[in-house]
Amino acid sequence: MTSLSDVRSPSRAGARLELRAATLGRPGAPVLDEVDLDVAPGEILTVVGPSGCGKSTLLRTLAGLLAPLAGEVSQDAHRLDGPSADRALIFQEDALLPWRTLRSNVELPLAIKGLPRSERRALAGSWLDRVGLAERSGQLPHRVSGGQRQRAQLARALAPAPRAVLMDEPFGALDAQTRAGMQNLLVEVLRGTGATVVFVTHDVDEALFLGDRVALLRAGRLAALRSVPRPRDRTAHDDPARSALRREVLSSLGT
Repeated sequence: MTSLSDVRSPSRAGARLELRAATLGRPGAPVLDEVDLDVAPGEILTVVGPSGCGKSTLLRTLAGLLAPLAGEVSQDAHRLDGPSADRALIFQEDALLPWRTLRSNVELPLAIKGLPRSERRALAGSWLDRVGLAERSGQLPHRVSGGQRQRAQLARALAPAPRAVLMDEPFGALDAQTRAGMQNLLVEVLRGTGATVVFVTHDVDEALFLGDRVALLRAGRLAALRSVPRPRDRTAHDDPARSALRREVLSSLGT
């Protein structure tokens, strides 16, 4: 049985995710070809590209929901052959169960992992506190805002201590102020978890703020892979390296 120390352990390293000469898509309908990508343990990789370029296909392949049509996809040098509790997937829609409170939504994956009730309640409470929802934990999802539902979804994803978190435009439906707050929160709560993150977005500034590196997809290929200048500062518009990278990303989007 899984213990509380297993999911709280700070020693759990992030997963290394790799694609080698990978063709991705569905049989008869490839979307990405000859993809070579190595996502380092603990890295935040943001993925951008025009609509239909294969961003969500890449994410679903890394989640184990789609098998590669050719080439290899692996986690920690082992072939990835299906979904795993090691990898959490977060969508733009929060997907919270509407009949369960925020706390019981966060508890659900812990119950599936076999934690005793008292331990999963304690861990869910701790995560809800970290995302600023301690006072809302007994509310049903429809009683809280969209931003609060996304906070709860983040808590639910991270509570079981996944080694990789795969995020498909999770903040895309939020207003600008709430979105910026969620970006800050994501960076804050990831600190110390060791989790590897692959984050798909259409928002260039979001990609540059969150990512340690940014992957540019275009015309069925991984067109470029760039390191993002640091420190992480959303006001550093005059930094020449950041400005040049922003122009390159915008160009990849055709804007």
